[in-house]
Amino acid sequence: MKPEMIYRILIPFIGTTAGAACVFFMRRRQNQKVQRCMTGFAAGVMTAASVWSLLIPAMEQSGAMGRLSFIPAAVGFMLGIFFLLGLDMVIPHLHMNSDVPEGHRSRLGKTTMMLLAVTLHNIPEGMAVGVVYAGLAAENSTISAAGALALSLGIAIQNFPEGAIISLPLRTEGTGRGKAFWYGVLSGAVEPVAAVLTVLLSSLVIPVLPYLLSFAAGAMVYVVVEELIPEMSGEPHSNLGTISFAVGFVIMMSLDTALG
Repeated sequence: MKPEMIYRILIPFIGTTAGAACVFFMRRRQNQKVQRCMTGFAAGVMTAASVWSLLIPAMEQSGAMGRLSFIPAAVGFMLGIFFLLGLDMVIPHLHMNSDVPEGHRSRLGKTTMMLLAVTLHNIPEGMAVGVVYAGLAAENSTISAAGALALSLGIAIQNFPEGAIISLPLRTEGTGRGKAFWYGVLSGAVEPVAAVLTVLLSSLVIPVLPYLLSFAAGAMVYVVVEELIPEMSGEPHSNLGTISFAVGFVIMMSLDTALG
């Protein structure tokens, strides 16, 4: 694996780390409006990335199938949805602003389950980056270096608020700044690991690349619908999350179109 590729794979993780660092200079209690804006923005970026960086390339690579070129994208998308659904049912975790744990019953602490929730939902982002760079390494004609970079940058932008969303509430609950920061960093560590493993398995990935691209898209959309949208739209009612979603969507769409 070329050093340049490793650097680009690490870009999303840098976004998470920068977001987690907010705990050092932001006030102890996180403003609910700010949290909604960050969550909505992250949801918008992930949705646009799923379409322009993953689903559209998946269908383009299946162009030889003619009118049936949507089939690999549709199959992979649904597999990604059910994969994340299965993990959600098995792994004990706790969503933000909730005291009711999900997944397999466990005696794990609240902080640990919150960390598991974010880590679980970072897996598809790491896979998405890895799949795209695996295709780039194989010189796949539908994936450009600029397009792969756009995806890395887009997920890094999305990861900034995500890192803050995990660290700031921990600080609010009384966790020390340093410990809250490292929890935020740790929540994003799974992304480069998943990406590198996917690239290293490129010989297995390339033959089914359209399915894996859409698989990552399905997993990311699952996170958006199951977690991010409910969080940005909770009570009391506010349009901030919706507006932030639109801004994130447009930024990621523009990045992918301009660089891809």
